[in-house]
Amino acid sequence: MDRKKITPLDIQAMKKEGRKITMLTAYDYPIALLEDRAGIDIILVGDSVGMTVLGYQNTLPVTMDEMIHHTKAVTRGAKYALIIGDMPFMSYNTSERDAILNAGRFMKEARADAIKLEGGASVKDIAKAIIKAGIPVMGHIGLTPQTISMLGGFKVQGKDAEAAQKLIDDALLLEDIGSFCVVLEAIPAPIAKRITERLAIPTIGIGAGVDCDGQVLVVHDMLGLFDRFTPKFAKRYVNLSELMLKAFESYREEVSKGTFPTDQHSFHIDEKELSKIK
Repeated sequence: MDRKKITPLDIQAMKKEGRKITMLTAYDYPIALLEDRAGIDIILVGDSVGMTVLGYQNTLPVTMDEMIHHTKAVTRGAKYALIIGDMPFMSYNTSERDAILNAGRFMKEARADAIKLEGGASVKDIAKAIIKAGIPVMGHIGLTPQTISMLGGFKVQGKDAEAAQKLIDDALLLEDIGSFCVVLEAIPAPIAKRITERLAIPTIGIGAGVDCDGQVLVVHDMLGLFDRFTPKFAKRYVNLSELMLKAFESYREEVSKGTFPTDQHSFHIDEKELSKIK
């Protein structure tokens, strides 16, 4: 099957055509390569790398340099998927200039195709400035991990009429300033459905029900590689951590007993040549 590089316009066309959009996170070359081979439409190099790969307690310590490092690895592996660089905490909150320069690093240094930032009305001017600079922006509203302390923890957002209306207004605002897509995280399904119906741009849900135009999961959640906590919305498709643990234990046991390596895993020298060595 002939494949071409996916663009933000292709993602928008998928909504118009009624085709569901698939999105996963990736933080390294081998995972990106496999996701690309599987035909995933969008790969997000999420600041969730801080928790899933780097061992931080949350996403706040993640730096731009760390994000660029991981995004470079992903863009080496994925040739067809649309690759999104996730703007980390304080990389866009300080000024429009900082936001544009940091977003530009994703494009110039890491060869990403677009960036994602969290927030609605609070980031309107900054998101608009990034778009004006020629960088595609994916919005993100609902549960926004970078402001988790203000939200009071990992909680569903938009559970009353006032909060739900603000989410709808934020989504419409993000569309109005030129965002090509918006992530809806931990939002009641009926509210996400209403937002999806109101917007001309695609919605990507994570804990936002089946009516969004697409879905995203953190790859370590769906592979069973992150067990500090499992969000309700994360479906585990396989438990790789269990398989990996068994493999590590088998390796340790074989090395301890001297049953690995065998001849099959060793190199040899001709006996005549060996006899010449003193």
